[in-house]
Amino acid sequence: MENSPTAASNEKCDDAKLQADRVVPKEEWLQKWEIKNIGFHNEEGHASFKKYLDLLLNGRNGQKIFFPLCGKTIEMKWLSDLGHHVIGVEISESALKEFFAEQNLSFTEETVAEIPGGKLFKSTTGNISLYCCSIYDLTSTITGKFDGIWDRGSLVAVNPSERERYAQLILSLMNKKCCCLLVTCEYDPRKHKGPPFYVPDSEVKSLYGKYCDIRFLEKIDSLSNRPKKWGLDYFFEVLHVLTLK
Repeated sequence: MENSPTAASNEKCDDAKLQADRVVPKEEWLQKWEIKNIGFHNEEGHASFKKYLDLLLNGRNGQKIFFPLCGKTIEMKWLSDLGHHVIGVEISESALKEFFAEQNLSFTEETVAEIPGGKLFKSTTGNISLYCCSIYDLTSTITGKFDGIWDRGSLVAVNPSERERYAQLILSLMNKKCCCLLVTCEYDPRKHKGPPFYVPDSEVKSLYGKYCDIRFLEKIDSLSNRPKKWGLDYFFEVLHVLTLK
């Protein structure tokens, strides 16, 4: 009985609770960018993004794609070069300015009337718009709804206690034909407190299953030096695609 699928699922649910009270304050994220402790940033881009790009775009041109907690991910430049419209959100102003500098893009800066203290950085080409604010300050009234979402390091970064709020925001930003590529992390949460946080498939189903069709795409062995330094002996990235029912 202990080896039954139900028992294994229950064990994963119990493991997920180990990080339930973990909170990473805004100041800690800002400090990571300030001291360049940004091992979560992938300078080469994520291989799965290109692998599943056709799935994200579904043969459509000029799509509006959202990058939650975008940092300075280079995939934003890739998509803009293909003629798509990129919208991102990030609390670190330095991360956004570094993105434009590293990609040799000129940009404008403006305030956002609907978001106290919020700023909007826009490429002069007009197809990259990056908001500097809390992700929870965004609404579909401000950004409109999206045709695609690339959630590679966002759900696994938000505090576990905020996941329901986060998921509801993501759902509110999806248009009827939106495709969301979601990357979660699977490892032993007894050995690492996060972030990135451990998000089992059962959690994805709990957050999105009522509203979305969830399709498993791939489970990737991503045990590199970084998770090894955390004391982990296995680390997987799990990819799903979400579409509204």
